[in-house]
Amino acid sequence: MRSARGSDGRAAGDGFEPWPLVAGVLQLPDGRRVRGRGLRRPAPGGPDPDHGYYLTGLPPPPLGWDSRWVPWPDFLLPLGWRRAARALVLAHQQAAHSRVELACHAGRGRTGTALACMSTLGGLTAREAIGYVRTHYDRHAVDTPWQRGFVRWFARRARTLEN
Repeated sequence: MRSARGSDGRAAGDGFEPWPLVAGVLQLPDGRRVRGRGLRRPAPGGPDPDHGYYLTGLPPPPLGWDSRWVPWPDFLLPLGWRRAARALVLAHQQAAHSRVELACHAGRGRTGTALACMSTLGGLTAREAIGYVRTHYDRHAVDTPWQRGFVRWFARRARTLEN
């Protein structure tokens, strides 16, 4: 017997509570919700993430949940493009059934870039995804030309990394 599914594709009654739609939480075009934030500010209230992806130049301190470090210097691109892309694909998959957080120092450039990449997995083009994230998450998201280029690269190649 199949369980009923909501508009976000999650099974009804599976015990999963998605992020509430508050500042910092982006509902992706496919209905999945991801929290973006800046590590230089205190953690927002509410539940802890189930999975965190930290887009920073140095590894984050130990956290109380599953966390992954994606080596990504400020204002630049990830040090391993394919490795970062695979991490974002995994984060997108996890967001279907758990609370996922993406964070960098300020929560704008690298985090916005990662959110735009994840938005392409929901069917948007790179250009649409950048506009979507700037409209629904932070108007300063994806703040360098090379970050926009990374979103374009990701949009062309990510489907091959999903399996």
